[in-house]
Amino acid sequence: MKKLKLILLSLISVAFLSSCGYNSMVEKEENVKGKWAQVQNQYQRRMDLIPNLVETVKGMANFEKSTLEAVIQARAEATKVTIDANDLSPEKVAQFQKAQEGLTGALSKFMTIVEQYPDLKATQGFKDLMTDLEGTENRITVARMEFNNAVQDYNTYIRKFPNNMTAGMFGFAQKGYFEAEAGAEKAPKIKF
Repeated sequence: MKKLKLILLSLISVAFLSSCGYNSMVEKEENVKGKWAQVQNQYQRRMDLIPNLVETVKGMANFEKSTLEAVIQARAEATKVTIDANDLSPEKVAQFQKAQEGLTGALSKFMTIVEQYPDLKATQGFKDLMTDLEGTENRITVARMEFNNAVQDYNTYIRKFPNNMTAGMFGFAQKGYFEAEAGAEKAPKIKF
């Protein structure tokens, strides 16, 4: 009789947990982790392109050495920041994003200076790398958007009642979003 009660209690517990969204929370959290992996994949693609881009530009004897060094240094700093997919807290995501923004800024300055070198811009190798880099930046944008959508779905789900009770019991915590860079709301000033 005790075994039957224990089995019945176990079945009721399993049914209760599944109806409180535990399995859905696991699925949604795994979706967030998968989207995060795609974000990292696209950033890695950009990291892999940078050495080729730098080597191509080094061929121009009078290109600004300090700019190349800044790009290399920013890439090195960005690769130091890694986040475990199991800890996508808002603070960790912001830390990762800040490291990537440093590299984005260095690349932006690099591209501005490249405009002054028409011979460089005319080489096929440089054109190919720039096309790859542009495509990668677009892929990063899409991956970040998909990650943010998955995070929104997950965070909303674990905060709804009664899911919030189950989430608290099993340690499901809110995940962080990618956010716009500071000052991105202001349009850049263009002067001719």
